[in-house]
Amino acid sequence: MAKLSRLTLGLAAALVLCACAVAPVQTPTPAATPGPIAPLTFQGDRAFAHAAAQMAFGPRPTGSAALRALGDSILAELAKQGWQTRTQEFTYRGTPVRNLVGLKGQSGDVVLIGAHYDTRRKADQDPQFPDQPVPGANDGASGVAVLLELARALDPQLTGKRIMLVFFDAEDNGQLDGWDWIAGSRQFANELDKFAPATPAAVVIVDMVGDAQQELYFDRNSDLSLSQEIWGVAGRLGYGAQFIPEAKWSMLDDHTPFVERGIRSVDIIDFDYPHWHRVSDTLDKLSPASLERVGRTLEVWLEGR
Repeated sequence: MAKLSRLTLGLAAALVLCACAVAPVQTPTPAATPGPIAPLTFQGDRAFAHAAAQMAFGPRPTGSAALRALGDSILAELAKQGWQTRTQEFTYRGTPVRNLVGLKGQSGDVVLIGAHYDTRRKADQDPQFPDQPVPGANDGASGVAVLLELARALDPQLTGKRIMLVFFDAEDNGQLDGWDWIAGSRQFANELDKFAPATPAAVVIVDMVGDAQQELYFDRNSDLSLSQEIWGVAGRLGYGAQFIPEAKWSMLDDHTPFVERGIRSVDIIDFDYPHWHRVSDTLDKLSPASLERVGRTLEVWLEGR
């Protein structure tokens, strides 16, 4: 091996000292420019989980302990998502009734999105078990599931509106023991000024929307222009096979009291449901994809995206 001269060794040592004494130059990383915050998106799986949680309470007719417990859980979920909550309590035919209200947004038009959260006491359409209670997966839990997932996903700053989520009691026991239909929403509409910061520019009711074989037609008793507006959003999102822009049914539902007050109102409902008011209205009949189609349509419609 060749030997290094003292001069070479000295120069080498000096270079090493220089290399150790000079800190490497670091180019500062430019700070990332914050972009727009992406809006939350309605998730069908989350909505389905809300439906399953409701079903765990069992049948939930007006005045029952199960419905009271479910109502408490709905109010807790709304508060968790930052909604202001209120209740409207009254008695109907000797039975306690409680409507639930969530409000979010500081300015703009008021839009009410509603669903009933009670279930029918008797499955009178069931040829085998007409005296048993309806489990209420599609007829009850599906609409509530959509509203609860909207409570998470909606951004009132994007909507530019004040959104009311209303969960109606005493909707589903009409023609049983002298009861009328939609007692909860009628009472709410009668006292609307006590709960709404202004007359709603629109009311949308979501009822029986989770059927895996989803077919959502126009309701003849709904506002046609508002129906066309919402169904148009669904078509743009690729849901034209399920949101069918043709009139088929004439529904008496929770939108009716608002229609009677001259408020633009729409009932989103799949009335071609073979398990309606039967004990077979169970969770296995629901589809996360069906819930997602309805929820995303309303989310995009409300947020103007």
